[in-house]
Amino acid sequence: MGKHLIITAAAAALISSTALAEDKQVTIASWGGSYQDAQSKALFQPASEATGIKVKEETYGGMSDVRLQVNTGAVTLDIVASGSGSASRAGAEGLLEELDYNIIDVSDFYPTLKMKYCVGGDVFSTVYAWNTDTYGDAGPQSWADFWDVEKFPGKRAYRGKVAGALEPALMADGVPPEQVYEVLSTEEGIDRALDKIRELKPHIEVFWTSGAQHAQLMKDGEVDMTTGWNGRFDNAKKDGAKVAYSFNQALLDYDCFAIPKGAPNKDVAMEFLAEISKPEYQANLPKYITYGPTNKAAYDLGVIDEATARALPSHPDNAAMQLPVDIEWYAEWETTAAEKYQEMLTE
Repeated sequence: MGKHLIITAAAAALISSTALAEDKQVTIASWGGSYQDAQSKALFQPASEATGIKVKEETYGGMSDVRLQVNTGAVTLDIVASGSGSASRAGAEGLLEELDYNIIDVSDFYPTLKMKYCVGGDVFSTVYAWNTDTYGDAGPQSWADFWDVEKFPGKRAYRGKVAGALEPALMADGVPPEQVYEVLSTEEGIDRALDKIRELKPHIEVFWTSGAQHAQLMKDGEVDMTTGWNGRFDNAKKDGAKVAYSFNQALLDYDCFAIPKGAPNKDVAMEFLAEISKPEYQANLPKYITYGPTNKAAYDLGVIDEATARALPSHPDNAAMQLPVDIEWYAEWETTAAEKYQEMLTE
C-alpha cells in the first residue's frame, strides 16, 4: 500500500511538473516586417520548441508602449525588442527589470553588446541606401553626398525619430566621426544637427517610422534614397527592390531584448532570454536577415558561410568604416534631443 502511494505521489509530481511546463509562456513584442519574421524563425520558434515555453508574438511601437504599461500597472509584455539607446534610457527611467547574467550566459558576447537592462540580440547598421534605377552603382558614398541635392537630385526619406538621425547630419556638416558625440553633448551641437536636417527637409518626401516602411518605400520606388537598416534593404533587394547601400560612415548599433518592469512572466522571460542568447540560435539569424550575431561563438559553429559573414555589419572590414553608436549619449541626451526633433518635424 505504501509503495502504491509512493508511485502515485511520484506520478502526481510528474503530472504536476508537466502541467507546469505546459503553463510556461511569454509574450514578446517586436517591430514586425522582415525583422520580426527573421527573429521568429531563427530565435523564438526554435527556442520555444527546445524549452516548451509557449511564445505569443506581438508588434509594438517601442518604449513609449512599455512606459504606458508600466505607468498604468497593466503590463502584458514579458520581453520586448529594443534599440540599444532606447533601452538604456528606459532602464535609467525605471521601466525595465535588471537582467540576471547568472542565468543569461554572455561570456562569449562582444563586451559592448549587453547592458544591465538589455541583452544584445543582433548587430545592425543604419546606412544610406539609394535606388539603383536612379543612380546605378554611382550612389552616395558619404553623408555629405546624401545631403548633396545638386550632385544627387531626387526625393529623400529620413527617420521620423531621433535615434540615428542626428549623427549623419553632423557628419554631413563636416564633423569627423570620432567627434560627433562630443559635439552632440551640448544643446548647441544638437541644434547644429537639426539645422542641417532643416536644410534637407524640402527634399525629404517621407519621415519614416518603421523598418517595414522604409523597405517598402524602396520597393515601391517612392523615394530615390533613404536612411535605414541594412538588413531590411537586403531583404527588400531579394524581393526585387532596386536598392544598394554603403557601410561607409554608417552607424554601427545593436538591438537587444529587455523585460518590462512588472512583467507577468518575469522568471520565464529570463529563462527564455538565456536560451535565445545561445550561439546556435544566433548563428541562424543571418539566414533570414543580414544582421550579425552578438554572441561571438556563433561564428565558430560553421553555420555562417564566408560570403554571408562578409556582408554582416559586424564583419571587421565593415565595422572599421562605421561610427559605433554611443549608448551613454542616448541615456543622457535622448529625451532632450527627441523633444527638439519633434519640434523640427512639426515646423
